[in-house]
Amino acid sequence: MEDEQRRVALVGTGHRGAGTWGRELLANCRQWVELVGLADTNSLRLERARTAIGTNAPTFTDAAEMLETTRPDTLIVTTRDDTHCDLIVAALEAGVDVLTEKPMATTAEMCRRILDAERRTGRRVDVGFNYRFSPTAKMIKETLLSGVVGEVTSVDFHWYLDTQHGADYFRRWHAFQACSGSLFVHKATHHFDLLNWYLAADPREIFARGSLCHYGANGPFRGVRCKNCRYADICPFFMDIGADPWLDMLYEEPSREDGYFRDACVFREEIDIFDTMSAAILFENGVQVSYSLNACMPIEGYHLAFNGTKGRVEIRQHERQPWETPEEDEILVMRNFEGVERVRVPHAEGGHFGADVEMQKMLFGPPTPDPLGQRAGARAGALSVLTGVAATESARSGRPVAIMPLLEEGDGSQNR
Repeated sequence: MEDEQRRVALVGTGHRGAGTWGRELLANCRQWVELVGLADTNSLRLERARTAIGTNAPTFTDAAEMLETTRPDTLIVTTRDDTHCDLIVAALEAGVDVLTEKPMATTAEMCRRILDAERRTGRRVDVGFNYRFSPTAKMIKETLLSGVVGEVTSVDFHWYLDTQHGADYFRRWHAFQACSGSLFVHKATHHFDLLNWYLAADPREIFARGSLCHYGANGPFRGVRCKNCRYADICPFFMDIGADPWLDMLYEEPSREDGYFRDACVFREEIDIFDTMSAAILFENGVQVSYSLNACMPIEGYHLAFNGTKGRVEIRQHERQPWETPEEDEILVMRNFEGVERVRVPHAEGGHFGADVEMQKMLFGPPTPDPLGQRAGARAGALSVLTGVAATESARSGRPVAIMPLLEEGDGSQNR
């Protein structure tokens, strides 16, 4: 029935969990979703999140207890990246479908465990690749499928994180490879998934470079956190967490329970991930990709171009920069010998230019056609993670790394 509700439990009540998959999910999909439980290891954050979401769902500090008590149809996983795997596998084995935030996992072994558990249990894993659902991404996919530029031969893909967004990864647990897998995994998993989806092909091999140029030990001074830091008046990366009521509510007082500060110093010497990355990726269909990610820019957004046998599709998406941000994207469709067509795509309302809302409706609303394959499963989640894992290994070793063998290690059964 169209109005039948799905029993949903949420584990991880930080910014993304309490916001996108809590408060916003109920605002957009309340007629289809019954929130039956919330779990977080931090009990103070858990209670604040429940109030912010606007639910009377019971709370748990143990996810296994929540699964056993509430018996949900779907578990939403929005915890720290390196904890996703155990939670996903436990839910699948309990007969529960899973929606996990990206990245699905942080290592190749974790990806194989999840794929194997999905196969064994017959349950489903969805990965929250919201970028697939933006109006611009949809238009790009449709343009490529139309064949207007012929067969794609190469791609230019360059992502820019500004000094606000990019620096934020280095304030949080993301700054440590053991927790996030590095930005090649945590952030670039979005980008690698888009490439796999746009090209409808698997990545074969990657050769990557990475360095830490701006944050970590590069800083001229450092402290523990921004609050009460003696360098607050001179540090360009100073963050006043008290000026953001949402983050202050979720993290400041709850930090007394687990010691996790949302405004940790971006110049901590122990930071071990890259902030400047580039990679050459070869796909199974022969497409060559030039990719880069920089996490300390004066601009936010990306440049993406597909070069084909008949022309080129190009976009420069502006999200934030020191000039007025347009309310639409412009896609340039250039045919060899024929000039250019400018396709304008208005930004939609909601997170990520409307992508979050569309993804939520696809996953939790009534069954709907998916002609472009926007809904992403565990294999898509694994391929994006494995590309990031291989990129990190390549950057550390200085050698190209094959991607698909990372999926096939073991007995190979999880690849069926």
